[in-house]
Amino acid sequence: MLVLAIDTSTPAVTAGVVAVDESGVETRGDRVTVDPRAHGELIMPHALAADEAAGVSLKDLDAIVAGVGPGPFTGLRAGMATAAALGHALGLPVYPVCSLDAIAADVAAGETAFLVLTDARRREVYWAAYDASGHRTEGPAVQRPADLETDVKVAAGDGAVLYAGVLDVRPIEPRFPSPAGLVKAARAELLAKEPPAPLTPLYLRRPDAAEPSAPKRVTTP
Repeated sequence: MLVLAIDTSTPAVTAGVVAVDESGVETRGDRVTVDPRAHGELIMPHALAADEAAGVSLKDLDAIVAGVGPGPFTGLRAGMATAAALGHALGLPVYPVCSLDAIAADVAAGETAFLVLTDARRREVYWAAYDASGHRTEGPAVQRPADLETDVKVAAGDGAVLYAGVLDVRPIEPRFPSPAGLVKAARAELLAKEPPAPLTPLYLRRPDAAEPSAPKRVTTP
């Protein structure tokens, strides 16, 4: 099965073609650019370049996997909209994946629990906790690093690098979701050919915009 994986939940603009079967996953072609201001500009060209690198066309794909965050609204919607549009145009199922789970899927197997933290801006992090096998045990959530109470001392993601001192954690790879990690996180559903869950973004924050209040009454003297 050939899967196009897309993620724009972090500063990385990520697209890749990944082959998945019962034996595992293999990245056939990928394009990744770390630029928090280029999600909308680069994600579709990256998807096409990944197809070309893999020696396939969009018509050869069997499914699409999209990172749904948590992430900032502006960047996240670029990847999700692209995945949804491609799925509709090609008649392909689009599988949503928590982007933190995708990072966790690429953490080397070990004997200790770990965190995944990504930069949520505003001096906050998006985070989730995982056991040694990579199973999510808590989160996702958004929080100030200083307010995150945990005994875990190992963390992946760019948030771990940014706030290692505040959190007293040792940063580990990877920093961003990879195409292979995205597909690993959706592998069971892909192989079972289950109907995908709704493509719903994990914003975690309330919108900044607020409904306008009623206009003030104007009185004449």
